[in-house]
Amino acid sequence: MRCPYCLNEDTKVIDSRPYFEGESIKRRRECPNCEKRFTTYETVELSQTFVIKKSGGREKFDRDKIIRGLELATIKRDVQHEKLETIVFDIEKTIQNNLNSEITSTELGNLILEKLFQLDEVAYVRFMSVYKDFKDIKSFVEIVEKVNQKKILEEDGNKNEYE
Repeated sequence: MRCPYCLNEDTKVIDSRPYFEGESIKRRRECPNCEKRFTTYETVELSQTFVIKKSGGREKFDRDKIIRGLELATIKRDVQHEKLETIVFDIEKTIQNNLNSEITSTELGNLILEKLFQLDEVAYVRFMSVYKDFKDIKSFVEIVEKVNQKKILEEDGNKNEYE
């Protein structure tokens, strides 16, 4: 593995441990040249998945693109990066379990929204505003009201369950 700092080809692994329920390996590495440390992740590459865009075009499933979108949605929110990685890992697992090499951008967006709603409601609204291409403030108000309604229904359901 090449050092990202000095580009030395010879780095050594100083720690290695399972990551994401054993589906990946997290390795801590050190460069003997510049003595800087960095982390790498090793995962099994399964069959290639393609996303079918609304325009009809196809592009390779890109986990980094999803991570970037999730990071934007969770800016200044108390959400750990590992939670975002878990969301993407769960989505990848869902897609692979469907035994289909294609997923529509709508299906993918809905999977992301479902996971985000469980994680952080503000991030959910932020992501939804970009995903659904909100054009005005009315769209924001409507989605916030829907989120509040879901929250109230969930709270009522929990109250009845424990009363």
